[in-house]
Amino acid sequence: MQFKKEIAEAIKETLKQFKVKTDKTKIEAELKPPPAPALGDFAFPCFSLAKSFKKNPTDIAKLLRDAIRKTKNFDKIDASGPYLNFFIEKTRLAAETIKQVLKEKQKYGRGQNKIGRVMIEFPSPNTNKPLHLGHLRNMAIGESVARLLEATDNKVIRANLNNDRGVHICKSMLAYQKFGRNKKPDKKTDHFVGDYYVRFAKELEKNSKLQDETQALLVKWENGDKKTIALWKKMTAWAIDGFKETYKTFGIKHDITYFESSLYDKGRNIVNDGLKKGVFQKRADGAILIDLTKDGLDEKILLRADGTAVYITQDLYLAKLKNDKFNLDGSIYVVGSEQEYHFKVLFLILRKLGFKFAKNLKHLSYGMVMLPEGRMKSREGTVVDADDLIEEVRQLAEKELTKRYHLPTKELKSRGLKIALAAIKYHFLRPDVGKTITFNPKESISFDGNTGPYILYAYARAGSIIKKSNRRIAVLKIFSVNQEERNLINKISELPQTVLAGAREYNSAPIANYVFDLAQIFNAFYHQCPVIGSDNESLRLNLTNAFRQTLKNALYLLGIETIEEM
Repeated sequence: MQFKKEIAEAIKETLKQFKVKTDKTKIEAELKPPPAPALGDFAFPCFSLAKSFKKNPTDIAKLLRDAIRKTKNFDKIDASGPYLNFFIEKTRLAAETIKQVLKEKQKYGRGQNKIGRVMIEFPSPNTNKPLHLGHLRNMAIGESVARLLEATDNKVIRANLNNDRGVHICKSMLAYQKFGRNKKPDKKTDHFVGDYYVRFAKELEKNSKLQDETQALLVKWENGDKKTIALWKKMTAWAIDGFKETYKTFGIKHDITYFESSLYDKGRNIVNDGLKKGVFQKRADGAILIDLTKDGLDEKILLRADGTAVYITQDLYLAKLKNDKFNLDGSIYVVGSEQEYHFKVLFLILRKLGFKFAKNLKHLSYGMVMLPEGRMKSREGTVVDADDLIEEVRQLAEKELTKRYHLPTKELKSRGLKIALAAIKYHFLRPDVGKTITFNPKESISFDGNTGPYILYAYARAGSIIKKSNRRIAVLKIFSVNQEERNLINKISELPQTVLAGAREYNSAPIANYVFDLAQIFNAFYHQCPVIGSDNESLRLNLTNAFRQTLKNALYLLGIETIEEM
C-alpha cells in the first residue's frame, strides 16, 4: 500500500505538468497488479486521460513514462500499450512487504471502506425442519461478508429471523399431534421436528383433508388456543435448540434474534398510515394494496380483505424496527435469488413511504445449491440436512487423514471437522455469490486442486518449515530476490486491495480466489526454493512466516480455521 500511494502521488504530480487535474484516491483505485509478473508490480490504465490529453491511451502511456519522476523505489517504469507499468525495486518491495505483515500480524489486510453500523441478517430459517444444504451456503456467505465489513472498519450486527408461524409450521405440528403421541425427541431436536414435516407430506397423499386441518390449526394458533400454543412452543423450542447446535458447529453467533410470531401482525399501523398518505389504496372488498405497475412491478396486497397481514407487511415493520433500535447505516438481507422480486417490492414500498433508511437496504441474493442428482425437495424428504452433510464430509476427511497419520480418536475427529468445514465453506464461497452451484462432497474434500483442504495443506506445510528451523525467525536480511520469491511477495502484497474489493462488492469470491492463488504460488516457491540452510535463509524464513500470517488472515475472512498439521 505504501508503494501504491507513492506511485499515485508520482502520477498526480506528473499530470500537473500537463495541467491535468485528478484525484490521488481515484488514481490509487485504478492501480492494479498486471496479469503477469513480467509486466511489473502495478499498472495504471490511461483510458480515462484520453479526453484531457486529446490523444490515444497508448501515446499517453509513453508520454507519462518519459515525464514521470523516478525514485530509488522503482527499478523501471515502462509503457505497455495503454498501460503505464511500474516495477518496484525487488529487495525494497520484499523488505517492506514482509515487515508490514509481521508487524501488523492479524491486522494485516484490513482497510477502510467505512459504511458505519451495518446489520446483516442470516440465515432466517423456518422452524419446521432442520437447516439444510442451502442454509450452509447462506451462513457461509453471511458470516464471511460480516467479517469483510468488520475488516474494513464497520460495526456489524449479526441478526437472525426465525420464521416460526404459518401453515408450514402447522404441518409439522399436526403430524406430531396425530402420530407423535407425545413422544420425546430421540435424535437431534430439529431433525425430530423435521421428520413430522415429511410425515405430513406423505400422509397428505393418502388424505387430502389434512390440508384443511392445518388451516384450522393455524386459526386456533391465531386465536390463542392454549393447547395449540403449548404444542407450538414445544416444537419451536426443539427446532431452535437444534439450530443453535448447528450454528455453533459452523462457527456463527447472532447478536440479535427476531421471531415472526411476534412481528406478523405489527405492520398494520404502517399500512394504515400509508393509506392516509395516499401511498396505498383500499379495494372495494376492503383489501389494502399498492399499485406498482408504473414502476415495472405488479399490484401488491398489504392487508387482506379480512384484515389479516401478509408476509411483506411484517417485513415493513421489521425494517423500521431494526433501524429505530440500531440507527443503521446499512441493512443486508442474505436471502436466495428466488426472493429477488419480494425485496424489490419491499424496498420500493419503504421508499414510497418516505423512510430515509430505505436507501441503505440491500438484498444479498445468492444462487441455489444443487446436488449432482438435481434440486432438493423438503416435502419429499430429499433435502440434504446441514448436520448430515457436515458429518459426511468429516468422515471423508478422516479417511484422508488416516492415510497419513495415526491420530488419537479425539484429535482425528477435531481435525476432521475443521477440514470438513473448510471444504464446505470454501466450496460455497469460491463462486460469485449470485451463481447457482452444484455441491459434490467428494470433490470438495480433495487434498489436491482448488479446494479448502488444499489451501489448509499449504498453511500446514509452511508451519512445518518454521518448526524445523528450530529457532526464532532471524533478523531480515535480503541479498537477492529470485522470481519465485518475488511472485510470493507480490501476491502477499495484494491482500489489502483484495479485502477492499470483497467488502465493496459484498462478495467473498475475491478472497477465496486469492487464497487459492496464494497457496499455489507458495507451493511453487516451496518446491523451487530450499529454505533452511540456503544462502537466502533469512529472507525465505521470514517470507514463509509472512505467507502463513497472510493466508491465516484471508482464511479468517472466509470463516475458515487453520490447522498446524494436515
